[in-house]
Amino acid sequence: MAEKHNPPHHRHSIPGLSALGKLDPKESEMIMEYFKTQVLLLKDKELLQKTVREEKKLLVENAKLKKDISDLKILLTEKQQKKKAKAAAASKLTAPGSTTALSAPGTNPKPDPVRERDGRRRRGERKGKRERTNSESALEEEPRMDVSRLDLRIGRIVGVRYHPLAGALYVQEVDLGEPAPRTVVSALRHIPKEQLQGRLAVLLCNVRPCRVKGVVSTAMVLCGSAPNAHDNDNDDDAQVEFLEPPTNAVPGDRVTFYDYPGEPDRELSPREKVWEQILPDLQTDSRGVATYRGVGFEVRGKGLCRAPTLTNSSIK
Repeated sequence: MAEKHNPPHHRHSIPGLSALGKLDPKESEMIMEYFKTQVLLLKDKELLQKTVREEKKLLVENAKLKKDISDLKILLTEKQQKKKAKAAAASKLTAPGSTTALSAPGTNPKPDPVRERDGRRRRGERKGKRERTNSESALEEEPRMDVSRLDLRIGRIVGVRYHPLAGALYVQEVDLGEPAPRTVVSALRHIPKEQLQGRLAVLLCNVRPCRVKGVVSTAMVLCGSAPNAHDNDNDDDAQVEFLEPPTNAVPGDRVTFYDYPGEPDRELSPREKVWEQILPDLQTDSRGVATYRGVGFEVRGKGLCRAPTLTNSSIK
C-alpha cells in the first residue's frame, strides 16, 4: 500500500518584516535611525519653506513702508520750502521804510493834558467802531469751502453682502472705530466680493444718511477712478481702485491735510453742496498719492493714502 504524502504547509510572510528579521540588530537600529533622520529632515524642510514665505511677506511690507517714508520726506521738504517762501514774503512786506523826522528833537511844544485826554477818547471811540464793523463783517462772511469740512476716516470692511434689490450694489458693514459698525451701500461691481472683506478703506463719514433702494447708507467709500481706454464716455466701465491707507493705519484714524486745518462739519448740508464743490479738486498725483489741490491725504504720523496703480486720475 502506497504511503500518503501530505503536501507541506507554507506560511505566508511579509517580505519586509522577514527581511528585517534576518538583519543583524545593529543593522536594524541603523535603518531605524535613518528613517528618523529622514522624518526630521522633512520637518526642517517644511519649517524652512514657511520661514521663506514669511520673509517674503515681510520684505513686501518693508518695501511699502520705505515708500511711505520716502513720500513723507518729500512732503516734509515741500512744506518746509512753502514755509520759507511765506516767511520771506512776510519779511519783505514788514521791512521798515526810511522815515523822515517831522521836527528836530527838543523842539516839540509841551502837550496840553485836556486836549490829549480828548484825543485819546476820540481814538478809542473810532477803534471801537472799527472793531464792531470788523466783527459784523466776519459774521456775514461765508463759511470756508475746502477739504477741512469733510470728515474723512479710515475704516475696515467687516461684512459684505449683495444688495437684495440691486445686484450691482454691495451692502457693507464698516468698522470706523465707533461703538458699532456703519452700513454703507456702494456701487463696486468691478471689485470681487472676496477682495472687499477685511480690507481698509478711506470713507467720507459726515454725509447725510440716505436710503438706497430700501437700505440706509451712512457713509461713502472713496476710490480712485479712471475712464476705460475703450469707452471714455461710459462711467459704468471706469477703472476703479480703493484708496489704500498707510500700512499701520487703524479704523477711526482721521485723514487730514497739512495746508487745510480745521474741524469737519458735523453733517454736510445738501443745500450748500460742499461735497460737489470740493470733488473736482480731489485726484491722485503722478505717484498715485491721493491729494486735494496738491496736498496729500495724510494719516498723521503714519503716512499717505494712495491708489495702487491709478495716477493723475479723479477721486470719487
